[in-house]
Amino acid sequence: MRVTNTSTYRNYTSSINSVHANLNKSMNKISSGRQFETAAESPLSYYRGKEIDNQYLEALGKVTLLTDVKSRLEQQEKGAYDIQQLLSKAKNEVVLKARTATSDVTARDTLQSDLIQKAQSMVNDLRTQYQDYYVFGGNDSSTPPFSLDTSDPAKISLTFSHKFPGESTATDFKMTLGKDPADPNRYLFQLDDPTQTEKLVQAMAEQGYMDLGYGDIRSRDTLLDTYTGGMNLLTGLNSDMVKSRYYDASGNLVTNLTDPLTPGYATPEAEIMKQLTDGPLGTVAQAITALEEYFDSGDPDALDDQLERLITDMTEAEHVVSTVYSDLGNKYNALDNTEDRLNTLTDSLKVQYKDIVGADPYESIYEMFNYQYAFNAALQVGSNLMQSSLFDFVR
Repeated sequence: MRVTNTSTYRNYTSSINSVHANLNKSMNKISSGRQFETAAESPLSYYRGKEIDNQYLEALGKVTLLTDVKSRLEQQEKGAYDIQQLLSKAKNEVVLKARTATSDVTARDTLQSDLIQKAQSMVNDLRTQYQDYYVFGGNDSSTPPFSLDTSDPAKISLTFSHKFPGESTATDFKMTLGKDPADPNRYLFQLDDPTQTEKLVQAMAEQGYMDLGYGDIRSRDTLLDTYTGGMNLLTGLNSDMVKSRYYDASGNLVTNLTDPLTPGYATPEAEIMKQLTDGPLGTVAQAITALEEYFDSGDPDALDDQLERLITDMTEAEHVVSTVYSDLGNKYNALDNTEDRLNTLTDSLKVQYKDIVGADPYESIYEMFNYQYAFNAALQVGSNLMQSSLFDFVR
């Protein structure tokens, strides 16, 4: 009798453990939403699910990265638009007034102060930050890229600061506005240290091609350059143009341009400085200097000629900034469409994943209650089966 009870108890324990294990498995199926727990249960479905899971995580990572890049491009776009508006106001509200102004010192100072304020506002736009990095810093996101010194209106200086990869400190490129050596009737920004030309070109050639779900990572030309440096905006020379114009096939800096953008400025340094001078900040700086120089000389006709030329140059500079602004807008729209496509892809992958490895919730709940009833019934059977008798105490 004792041997029979022992065998019965052993079989009962094994059975109730099996029912309890099935109950736990059904409960896990409900909580995880998966049909199976191990690859052995359905190898093909398991590994297909893992493949879909990897695709989903990759798409989700790109969507997360897209949010930051889009925000940075949006800040760049706003900065370019603001610079364009400041330039338009400088031309229409200040320079035009200056052409009709008298030699009154107060009038000169008022107009000049307004232009200085607009120039400083442009620099502030170029120092725009998104989170903890400067959006117009190119590959250098940690260094304030620009500063403008207008303490001497007759000698305005712009400093571009840039930290190159592998360097612990930033390089300062100081450019001062003065008379153009090739044309004394014009102004020109010039590098205080001409030996920095190669590094300046290097900074302007930096690019930020990223795999964001747009294009093919194996083909660099199909990707978007998500960096726009401040010097690229001020000169209208984008990074692709800088790389193609100022480097030869061997990657060396060219010393003489066969097709300069402006005749007489055939070196990379001269052309970049000319483009900077004729750009949005450069034309406003020229107007400030012209007011200082020609009001002091008492030559209204010379001032009128300078301001008339600057109005034309400012109009052209507006078009240059508009091109940069439009390019940034196109990039933003491309990323916006890419984000929509990736969101659609993630939704599709969720459906595929559920179809392959997902558990039907109603079937899982039904299964759980069946095992729950079976487990409760087994416990009741056990309570009746394992009642103590006199034989249990016989030794």
